Amino acid sequence: MDQLNIADRKFNSRLFVGTGKFRSNEIMRDALKASETELVTVSLKRANLNEEPDQFVNILDFIDPDQYLILPNTSGANTAEEAIRLARIARSAGLPDWIKLEIHPDHQYLLPDPIETLKATEALVAEKFTVLPYINADPVLAKRLQDAGASTVMPLGSPIGSNRGLENKEQIKIIIEQATVPVVIDAGIGKPSHATAAMEMGADAVLINTAIAISNDPLQFAEAFKDAVRTGRSAYNIGLNSETKEANPTSSLTGFLNE
Repeated sequence: MDQLNIADRKFNSRLFVGTGKFRSNEIMRDALKASETELVTVSLKRANLNEEPDQFVNILDFIDPDQYLILPNTSGANTAEEAIRLARIARSAGLPDWIKLEIHPDHQYLLPDPIETLKATEALVAEKFTVLPYINADPVLAKRLQDAGASTVMPLGSPIGSNRGLENKEQIKIIIEQATVPVVIDAGIGKPSHATAAMEMGADAVLINTAIAISNDPLQFAEAFKDAVRTGRSAYNIGLNSETKEANPTSSLTGFLNE
């Protein structure tokens, strides 16, 4: 089986799914099931980590920890210090010590801060967290993060929630070429065809949230992304055919037409 290995875990599915923007937690729960994902990201600012019951429904009540690896993310953190604090809170609350590291002080474009991300990665790795950092498609930063002990690198295809697809293809290709850890394309993937293209490039996985959550039918769209990721991975494993400038006939030309 073509499994994905991250740190000490093996995954059969290469589709990771986020939990924001769904119209209800019930729809989110059903979409996760339809996607057949095994890793689910949850914003720490949306999860009730207190022991006391919350007056609002807790998103964690709708995610079975025996079925999914819950990946807390530090979305909303502006600095390394804030992200580190959120990671420690998640650990103390009993969540897995896996962290999707997001630090984006620019609230208009939500682009990740490379300096703070590297700083936080170094600190969290030293505290034995499994760190999956979200980054711009920057091959130099990706390599620095690998060297610092990150368990994946997660370059954006395009800005979060934009649905614009793979606008950074050439840089992502370099990251994949140089990677010593899995490469997960995160952010901007809005269509199943985008996910297929990412997998055909050699990405190890993709993370989808907005495209599924805001669709007219999140369950069917989750299934479509599941199939798209599998198709792209299969094509990559088989090997894509080379492109040519000239036409190449599918049937050999014979002389009888000129006889």
